[in-house]
Order: sequence, then structure tokens, then C-alpha cells
Amino acid sequence: MAPQRRTFPRLFLSRAEPFRLDGERVFLRPPERGDYEEWATIRARSREFLTPWEPSWPPDALSRVSYRARVTRYAEDWRGDQGYNFFIFRNDERLAGGIGLSNLRRGVAETASLGYWVGEPYARQGYMTAALPLVLDFAFDRLRLHRVEAACLPTNVPSRALLLRTGFQQEGYARNYLLIDGKWQDHLLFAVLREDWRR
Repeated sequence: MAPQRRTFPRLFLSRAEPFRLDGERVFLRPPERGDYEEWATIRARSREFLTPWEPSWPPDALSRVSYRARVTRYAEDWRGDQGYNFFIFRNDERLAGGIGLSNLRRGVAETASLGYWVGEPYARQGYMTAALPLVLDFAFDRLRLHRVEAACLPTNVPSRALLLRTGFQQEGYARNYLLIDGKWQDHLLFAVLREDWRR
């Protein structure tokens, strides 16, 4: 018998009210077109801060057209159970960053990759520490994943500390793993399993 298709992503999208994950200091929701101005502002303001940790930005990275294409792709990923991206908002509704699960592998893997960024004005203030458990609860309780993976540059000490603090374990070291800031760079590899989460 073929495995039953998971339908919860479509149900989430059909809700009358916007889908949210609420925490004490932050709430998360999928990006919307109306977020463009605030997103472009914080990304532009944080460009120098984020550049060492991200793929090179294309020339149109902050354009409205590029942003709309990004939101459309996120919605398609959500509907197809391929990825789940969220913006991180402080409780005063200021956009602080983004976090998401991508490259979902179902079947024998039940795994996703974690990615995140925070705007420079909000860095090292605990917002990502508040957001990450919400996404892991979503991954393990709602998506029923078995494993969430993450990677960071060896020089990204705050990111490594965040992952370890949140329950990830370092599993390896990958040479020339991702093209970051225009260069193939080594990464530390981390993962957290459902049975590890909140044991």
C-alpha cells in the first residue's frame, strides 16, 4: 500500500487567519508581499553584517520583483511540502530576521535543512534563540520530521553556540561545502533528532 500523502501544509494555507508560531519574545509567520519595504530596509542595513555568512547577493537582491518571486517560491515550497520559511517578528511587530526549513526529504529520511538570518540591529539579543525552538517544535510535532540538519562556518562562533545551546550536536566537518560570499567554504555540520528534542 502506498504511504498516505500528508495534507497538513495545504490545510495550513487554507486557514482564514494567517498561520503563526507564537513565542514569548517573538512570533513567526510566512513572508507576505506586504512585508517588502521592511524586509528590504533591514536587509540593506545589514548587508555588510550578513555578507560573510551568506551566498553572494545578485544585483537585484533587494528589488521588489525579486522579493515577489521569493515569496511565490516560498508559497510553492510550502504547498509542495518542500520547505517552510518564516519571518521572525518581535512582539512589537518589528521584523528581526528569517528562519526556515528547506530541502525536505520524506520517506526513509524525514529530514530537513535549517537556515536563518538576523538583522544587524537585532543580533545577539536572543531573538534567534527564541525563534529556533518554535521552528523545531513545528518540525517535529507538526511536520513529524525525524531529523533537522544545519551547517555553519567554523568562524561563525555565535551560530555554532546557538545550535549547541538549542540541542544540536556537531556531527562532522565538510570541506568546501557551500559557496558563501563568493568562495567555496568549509562548514561544521550539525543535527538534532526528534528523540533528542526536549528529552
